[in-house]
Amino acid sequence: MVTKIITVANQKGGVGKTTTVINLCHGLALQGKKVLALDFDPQGNLASALGIKQEMGIYYLLTMGQNNPQERQFIHQTVRTTGRENLWIIPGNKDTRGAQIDMSTRERPVSYIRQVLDIFTTNRLDYIVIDTSPSLGGLQERALWAADLVIVPTAMEFLSNQGVITLAETLRILVEKYRWGGKLLCILPTFYDDTTRQSRDSLDHLRGAFGDLVLPIIHRATVLRESAAEGRSIFEQGPDSRAAKEYDQIVKAVLRAR
Repeated sequence: MVTKIITVANQKGGVGKTTTVINLCHGLALQGKKVLALDFDPQGNLASALGIKQEMGIYYLLTMGQNNPQERQFIHQTVRTTGRENLWIIPGNKDTRGAQIDMSTRERPVSYIRQVLDIFTTNRLDYIVIDTSPSLGGLQERALWAADLVIVPTAMEFLSNQGVITLAETLRILVEKYRWGGKLLCILPTFYDDTTRQSRDSLDHLRGAFGDLVLPIIHRATVLRESAAEGRSIFEQGPDSRAAKEYDQIVKAVLRAR
């Protein structure tokens, strides 16, 4: 069994990245897949939205040596249960920013995060899913290069769509300059509002630029805000809601991916 690494990213904040990671991870876990979520965003929102304490796990993962058996064991001990079958997390917090500085100072190669994650790819995991921070930088670039699949959530607004274009260009550079072997799996339109022209125009623009890579929409929904506030996935908060059915589409897209 080969562990697939999925990175969820956009250059723009507030587009639903963390919401997407939570619901993708739990959706895959509900399908019987073993999933490890990694919170690479210094805000640490992934742990909080799962009802878990923020910790320095990601800092240790990215700064400790990988060849020393004691350090490898310590890194494994940073993995936390989410209280959900088949789903685990390495939480992050504000100290994750220090890990990015450390990588830059030590001039870690673009393949560094992929190499770090090798210690988990033999653990019978089906998926490792990475939540990233909005800004492009050493941490996000390495998280993208580590990915077998990249998912790009984007709110239905101009600046968010521009972030998709910028990220697609970054992926092109990673292919040409660093021989990245992954692929852009899909663009996920989020915060769609049926009543606004901006949502319709943004969706048309995305489909014109990316075609079949654009998944069906995720509507703006109160239940999604409520689920994050209560530390629950949409499949726990509103399993029969439209939002749950919409997020199930990305779970299916990942399960189909080769």
